[in-house]
Amino acid sequence: MKLNLSPGLLRVGITLFVSLIAVLPCLTAKSNSAAGVTARAQAIHDSALVIDTHADTPQRFVDDNFDLANTDPNDYGHISLDKARAGNLGAEFFSVWVDPATSAGHFAHRTLALIDSVYEQAERHPDRMMMAFSASDIERAHAQKKLAALMGIEGGHSIENDMRLLRDYYRLGVRYMTLTWSNTNEWADSSGDIDDPKIEHHNGLTDLGKQVVLEMNRLGMIVDVSHVADKTFWDAIATTKAPLIASHSCARALTNAPRNMTDDMLRAVAKNGGVVQVNFYNGFIDQKYRDASLAQQKQEQAAVDEFLQKRKAEGKPVTYSEVDRLERQWAAKIPRPPLSSLIDHIDYIAKVAGVDHVGLGSDFDGVAGATPLGLDSAADLPKITQALLDRGYSADNIHKILGGNSLRVLKEVERVSHQMQAQERESKVGK
Repeated sequence: MKLNLSPGLLRVGITLFVSLIAVLPCLTAKSNSAAGVTARAQAIHDSALVIDTHADTPQRFVDDNFDLANTDPNDYGHISLDKARAGNLGAEFFSVWVDPATSAGHFAHRTLALIDSVYEQAERHPDRMMMAFSASDIERAHAQKKLAALMGIEGGHSIENDMRLLRDYYRLGVRYMTLTWSNTNEWADSSGDIDDPKIEHHNGLTDLGKQVVLEMNRLGMIVDVSHVADKTFWDAIATTKAPLIASHSCARALTNAPRNMTDDMLRAVAKNGGVVQVNFYNGFIDQKYRDASLAQQKQEQAAVDEFLQKRKAEGKPVTYSEVDRLERQWAAKIPRPPLSSLIDHIDYIAKVAGVDHVGLGSDFDGVAGATPLGLDSAADLPKITQALLDRGYSADNIHKILGGNSLRVLKEVERVSHQMQAQERESKVGK
C-alpha cells in the first residue's frame, strides 16, 4: 500500500523521525541504568572473553532432555544459549558430576552419559556453540561468536581408580578434574566428610593420588582442588608440575566454609600460578546465609530423604532436577544476599592472591537457585563487570577476572603437558 502525503505532513514526519533517532541513545542509556549496567561497563564486558569454569547443566541434559536453545521465559535454569549470549559468556566448563550415592557401582557409565550429553548439545546447535579442547579452541569459538563448550569432571571417583579411564576421559575432551567431590575416594580426602569418623581417610593424597595428579599434568588436564580436604590441597600443590585451579571456591576468611580457601591457600595458588574461580553460591559468599542454611539443614535433609524413600517405594527413579526443585524450595526460605557479597570475595582474593589469580566459577544450575540478588542467570554477568568497575578495577584487570586468568592457566597446563610428553619421548629414545 502506498501513502500520498502532503509536503507539510512529510516535513512533520521527518522532524519526528529525526527527534526519535536523537532520543534513542538516551532511552538505551536509561534502560542500561535500570539494569544497573552503564554503557561503559557494558562495553568493557562485551570486549572481554568471559570464561566460567563450572556449571552443572549436564544433569539437566540427561535427566530432563533440556535443550540449551530453550527459550521458555519461565525456565528456572541459569544457562541457555540465549542467556549466555546476553551475558557475553564465551566459554563454559560443563561439570560432569556423578552422584556417588545414586550411581554407586557404575560411576563411569554415568560419567560417559554426561559427557555425551554435552556433545549432543553442540551437535544440535553448531551455529551457536562448539566443542572446545584447548585454549586456541576457546579463542576460535569466541572469534566466531559461538559458545565454547568444555568439560570438567567433578569428583575423582569417576575414574574408578583406573588411570586408563582418566586417559579415556581426556581423549573424550575432559580438561579438568576435581580431585574429590564431597566424598572421600580411595586416593584423596574430601572436605565434605573429613570430620566423619565413619569414613576412612588417607591424610591427604595417597601414592595413587599423587600419580593421578602427575598423569593429569602429563595429559594436559587441569588439577582442580575445589571440594578437597585441606591436607589434600597441600599435597596437590606439592605434587603438581602445572598450575592448578579451584574451579568454584571462595575465601574462607569472609565465609567460614570448609569448601572455601584460607589465605595461605590463596597465596599458595598464586605462587603456583593458578587461579581461584569464585563460586556464586550464597552459602559460600555470605556468612549470614550460610548460618541460616545450616540451621535448617537437618529439616531439609529429612525432606529430601523422605522424598527419595517415597520414590524408591514406588519403584521410580529419582532425577537430579527433582531433588534440585525440592532444594530450591528450602533455599527460598532464606533471604538472598546482595551482589556485593560475591564481589567482596572476588575483591578479597584479588588482594590476597593478586588480580592474576582470581576468576569466575559460578556453579550455575548446581546451587538450587541460591545466587545473590540480581544474579539470576548467565544473562546477568555484566553486573559483575559493573560492580568491579565501581570498585576501581581497570578494564584490563576486569578482563583478567572475567576469563583472561583462566585462559592463561589452560595455556600453561598445555605447555607443561607438551614438555612432559617431549621428555618422555626423549627418555624412550635414549633407552
